[in-house]
Amino acid sequence: MPEITLELTYQQADLLDTIRRQQGLETMDQAAEWLIKQRMRGASLKLTGRNRALHAVGGPRK
Repeated sequence: MPEITLELTYQQADLLDTIRRQQGLETMDQAAEWLIKQRMRGASLKLTGRNRALHAVGGPRK
């Protein structure tokens, strides 16, 4: 996977450091990856519908 370099403001770096400590991660890069994954999960839930259950529709009747 390609490497991406982020230029962070002081506030962004502070937020990533807080996330790093809360999640028990070793680096700010891991915290940024964790945050991105969380955002992607949330976006996919919004797209598909939060907590929707899929049920089988009745098949052909005999």
